[in-house]
Amino acid sequence: MSLEKDLACYRALMEKIYDYEHVLALLKFDSMTVMPPEGAYRRNRAIATISEQLYAMQTGDELYEVTNSLYESLKDDSKLPSYLAYSIKETKREFDELKDVPKELFLDLESVKMEADASWKKARAAEDYSIFKDDLYKIANLTAQVQSCKKSLKPGDDGIFDSLLSDCEPGMDTATYDRLFNDIKQELIPLIKEIMTKKRMRMGQLAIYGRNKIDRLSTNHTKHQEEEAQNYLLKYIGFDFNKGTTSQGLHPFTMGFSHGDARFLNNFHEDDCIRSMFSSIHEGGHAIFWQNVNPEFDSLPADGCKYAALNESQSRFFENILAHNIAFWEPIYDDISDILPGLKAITLDEFNNIINNVKPTYIRTSADELTYCLHIILRYEIEKEIFVNHACVNDLEDMWNEKTKEYLGIVPPKPSLGILQDMHWGNGLFGYFPTYLLGNVYDGMLLSAIERDLGPVDDILRNKEIGKITKYLDENIHYYGNTKLPKDTLKDVCHEDLTAKQLINYYKKKYNKLYDLNV
Repeated sequence: MSLEKDLACYRALMEKIYDYEHVLALLKFDSMTVMPPEGAYRRNRAIATISEQLYAMQTGDELYEVTNSLYESLKDDSKLPSYLAYSIKETKREFDELKDVPKELFLDLESVKMEADASWKKARAAEDYSIFKDDLYKIANLTAQVQSCKKSLKPGDDGIFDSLLSDCEPGMDTATYDRLFNDIKQELIPLIKEIMTKKRMRMGQLAIYGRNKIDRLSTNHTKHQEEEAQNYLLKYIGFDFNKGTTSQGLHPFTMGFSHGDARFLNNFHEDDCIRSMFSSIHEGGHAIFWQNVNPEFDSLPADGCKYAALNESQSRFFENILAHNIAFWEPIYDDISDILPGLKAITLDEFNNIINNVKPTYIRTSADELTYCLHIILRYEIEKEIFVNHACVNDLEDMWNEKTKEYLGIVPPKPSLGILQDMHWGNGLFGYFPTYLLGNVYDGMLLSAIERDLGPVDDILRNKEIGKITKYLDENIHYYGNTKLPKDTLKDVCHEDLTAKQLINYYKKKYNKLYDLNV
């Protein structure tokens, strides 16, 4: 076949594969949002059927032949656009990995994911980890088996966890994460201890003078009011409502179906509007990435944002670096207070104290940005125990509670505040948790790059010019979708290799100032 015919055949096959993946994603999104509990069996059957057909296409002879032919043409200095060259290489890589996974094993894993998600929900509702632990064992075991086949590893090989980490963020492994996370622990644990000591001293001083310190908002708001505030903030940071929708659910998350269809769930808390506001900004950051990928990449591996840490860096940049900065709120606080009248009772400075209040908490998604880091390290270390040290699932709840006490000084009183709080393991997302903190590491580096190129972020935010930052991220990161590896993006934008130094400096500068410390 000629190059033109090969390309036409390849594009047609990829269109069909992505159509099936689109349907599969919609089915999964529906199951995690509006599907009633009794609909699980039939929905799982539908997902299994689509998954089987998708597997057949992804490992079929036709795709194998045309991809190999195009891959060979790349060696002849082909003039194909870079995104097409990337897509062909990525299709071959994925094919070579997937063809070594037995069909029955692949389908078993997809089936167990749905069963595990259902048992996680039941266990969480019943506050009983034992309901979930058997499915957790199954899904971890099958995940390890699939990785063994894809990467030509032996079952039980320590490299399986490195493989999972690299699948989420190419090039990452336990050695790199251990180095970064040890650097962060070494600096943050003493900083957090000093902050807690300073807070106790302040509380004692306030008690002497009979005054109270506001560290949380206790005013209730309706879900409608919180949704209105969410939509205001989304529009403000650059979310395009023509390319995205929002809805409500148990656990905030985002799914991107294409550059024209990014959806996310938020969880509104009538007694905690701040939590839902920051969740909306976080998920909005994910969606903005999807919405601004080059539309030419549609239905190709180049499309989307599959690098978990790079993806998380964008959501967490909007949520933490920008929205936890008082300068973000200065030009819009009156508008937000009109939507959420309870905010009128507190000053902007008091609001800033609330959103930057450092306090160990059970729930990862409601943690402050400092203790959040320890939440992630805890989960990373438990996953490492599962896949490297082969820990028994019976021991994981105790392990979770012990590490929570060691790092945060608190012990979860019930599983929904501990090992059952996250949906990830029930969906087979092993190796994903550390990408949240890796995303923070990227953000420290990106903040330095943006201030180098655009000027002080505080000034940009105070001038209500956040659109400049969104545009910078769109042009330097989002537009490229999957075509640039994270390490290459960091090199091109930040001009340096991966380091936690910038993030640590950001934390120390910010919190030394907030709490009048010298750590």
